[in-house]
Amino acid sequence: MTITDAPSWLTIADVSQLTGLSAPTLRWYERQGLLPRVQRGPDRRRRYSQRDAQLVVLLARLRATGMPTEEMRLFATWLAGGAQTHGRRLALLERQGERIRAQMDDLARNLEALEAKASHYRSLIAAGLDCDEQPVGEVVAQLQRRTDLPTAPEL
Repeated sequence: MTITDAPSWLTIADVSQLTGLSAPTLRWYERQGLLPRVQRGPDRRRRYSQRDAQLVVLLARLRATGMPTEEMRLFATWLAGGAQTHGRRLALLERQGERIRAQMDDLARNLEALEAKASHYRSLIAAGLDCDEQPVGEVVAQLQRRTDLPTAPEL
């Protein structure tokens, strides 16, 4: 089931399944003021509209980008403000885009450094050398070629 072919009212379990967010996370979004007050049925259970569910998906994406909760709250408030807030929403999204691009640049530099170090180790292993570029014995050479990783407790 997708949000657009979901029934007109969704339970918290439905929204959880559709979005991949847990019920406690959905409740947290509500407590934080990220979602407008979710309607309740006669049984007092939450009844999310398709629009509510789509907002949850958007908010989850914003959160995954590292957008601060306060900015997410502003965005959600501005969504409720209608077309007159389009410019402010756009500015907020563009600012977050700039942050993401900066993070991507940092990640690219970090990946480059990691790959350079990995290349250095490949060269040492291929040549049978230690870190001071001195030859190693056969036992050490065999150990150098090990690529198995320890399990978490061993780290």
